[in-house]
Amino acid sequence: MKQPNPAPETSRWSHALASPGEPGTIERPAADPAEETREELREDAVDDTPGAYRVILYDDDWHGFDEVIVQVQKATGCNIYKATAIMLEAHTKGRAVCYRGSREQCQRVARVLREIRLQVEVDCD
Repeated sequence: MKQPNPAPETSRWSHALASPGEPGTIERPAADPAEETREELREDAVDDTPGAYRVILYDDDWHGFDEVIVQVQKATGCNIYKATAIMLEAHTKGRAVCYRGSREQCQRVARVLREIRLQVEVDCD
């Protein structure tokens, strides 16, 4: 004789598998757009130090990736990984901050980058 099918087993977590809107469903709260804006502002925080400058490297179609990486390393003293990240940001976004420091330091970095005619700008933060 065939046994009747037992009732489906339920666990204490079965309510989490329910469809949205059903009783007992756990739903993720919607993202707060104001929180995202605050996070972006934190990431782009400006240094309040007097005399803080930055060197901005712009993308161009004339220099190879390797040329730019080597020149960024030469100018800033950073390692190959940081130089590659700077080069990729300039390539994908059109520009990248490649150095921050005093006005004199930034002018020196910009001068080294301009040795191979890279497009750069020294800007106050």
